[in-house]
Amino acid sequence: MFEEKIAAMNQETTAIPIDYTQGKRTYTVDEIQDILGISRPTAYALVKRNEFRSIRIGGQIRISKKSFDEWLDQGGV
Repeated sequence: MFEEKIAAMNQETTAIPIDYTQGKRTYTVDEIQDILGISRPTAYALVKRNEFRSIRIGGQIRISKKSFDEWLDQGGV
């Protein structure tokens, strides 16, 4: 279930040019929310608890795809 959502998100194109040889390297909080099927406050709480690596860029949070995927593979929520 989660794997299908992750695969679909990785195939989406964005207006921001990315290196497609590397694939998508970060998720947004909204994407994490959609992947896990959780509320926005719960998604932000996971980020705040440092469950996976994230970085704030301006007013936006980006979550490391690698650390999130590892966290999810280990049992996640």
